[in-house]
Amino acid sequence: MHDRLSPLDSSFLAIEDGVSHMHIASIGIFEGPAPRYDDLVAMVAGKLHLVPRYRQVVDRVPGDLGRPVWVDDPHFNIGYHVRHTALPEPGGEVELRRLVGRVMSQQLDRSKPLWEIWMIDGLGGGRWAMASKTHHCMVDGVSGTELLSVIMDVTPEVHPPEPVDWEPQPRPSPIGLAVGAVADMARSPYEQFRAARAALRVPRSAAGQLVAVGKGMTSMLGLVRPTPASSLNGPIGPHRNWSWASTSVEDVRAVRREHGGTFNDVVLACITGGFRELLLSRGESADRVVRTMVPVSVRPRDAGGLAVGDGVPANRVSAMFAELPVHETDPVARLRAISAQMAGLKDSQEAVAGEALTSLSGFAPPLLLALGGRIATKGSQRNINTVTTNVPGPQVPLYVLGRRMLQAFPFVPLGAQMRVTVAIFSYDGQVNYGVTGDYDGAPDIDVLCRGVEKGLADLLVAS
Repeated sequence: MHDRLSPLDSSFLAIEDGVSHMHIASIGIFEGPAPRYDDLVAMVAGKLHLVPRYRQVVDRVPGDLGRPVWVDDPHFNIGYHVRHTALPEPGGEVELRRLVGRVMSQQLDRSKPLWEIWMIDGLGGGRWAMASKTHHCMVDGVSGTELLSVIMDVTPEVHPPEPVDWEPQPRPSPIGLAVGAVADMARSPYEQFRAARAALRVPRSAAGQLVAVGKGMTSMLGLVRPTPASSLNGPIGPHRNWSWASTSVEDVRAVRREHGGTFNDVVLACITGGFRELLLSRGESADRVVRTMVPVSVRPRDAGGLAVGDGVPANRVSAMFAELPVHETDPVARLRAISAQMAGLKDSQEAVAGEALTSLSGFAPPLLLALGGRIATKGSQRNINTVTTNVPGPQVPLYVLGRRMLQAFPFVPLGAQMRVTVAIFSYDGQVNYGVTGDYDGAPDIDVLCRGVEKGLADLLVAS
């Protein structure tokens, strides 16, 4: 029996094209000296039995009769996936960001397991870096963090993993895939009926869920109203710029204590300041809002990084939509506007509605799923300006082969004619922002990054 991709995971494959590459990544900066490349390869190879998906490929069902399945790669080669490169002189952070942009511009090979790890030598100050790149169909940001932690340690002690024998399972035949897909389709309506019948046994609970979904869908109707045209949206190419900003957890908490709001509200207020600076630097009016999609995890709290009952990482995310008040000149007013708005969005149950719509897409065969994804992508080019995703990370130091990770920054893809996206990753007392920009349409994302840092500095001094 082979695992079939979920409807959401399948959609990340379906919407990928020549310019929208659906991989996510994390970039860690480590203290030196760098390990030997062979030692890193051996360490990763010794941990792969803990993440079986890393040795599997996506296999399409003939005729697209069903969603693709995960199958073992009989030609798996660890050397293809763990790569070694070095920065050109002078080996500074500018060169690192430029290299990451080039690496992230390349689409992952669908015929191989959908991940890469790049060991990057030559970073100034005796440091080195590691970029971990994974297709979004494998795992969302929350459980992606946990996958990466498999090859990291919480202490500097090095314990070489014991080799574990691995034999790939036989690859299913095209006929076997087709028969399995037909059988799953036959079972699916029954499973949906059984779930509906179970819900009728607890009418109060079912009614409560329907009310929540209804409230959320009503709130989402606001997305029909397009935002004013700006340079934030437009055609994108396959090449990427990537940059970062860095703040501290303690500074964000200090702002919360002084001005209120949640941790996420303060982060969004800083990002709002960044977009305001970016628009003004381009000579555009900031008398507007910037509408952002905010992915949220709907994974049950007791599931950790796994969807309950699955046994393997999977996407369990939905979304809310917020309007960043870039028109506000006062940083505290921006924070309070965001706090009020986010409280209202949570009450509106937008995320619950999004999860319900995602579940309904399980009825659609992959072709309809692909068409639906593309229609949604085209229809949202004026309705959503950006994505801001916040992934909480460990607040303790992590190590790779005894080397401490000093900083960690995220990468998220572009799509839907969104030329700039922002990801936030908290790690060891830091709040780090990774900003992705289209190479031609957003060459100035450093302005946004400096604006994020300025946004927090302004909140710290505001009374």
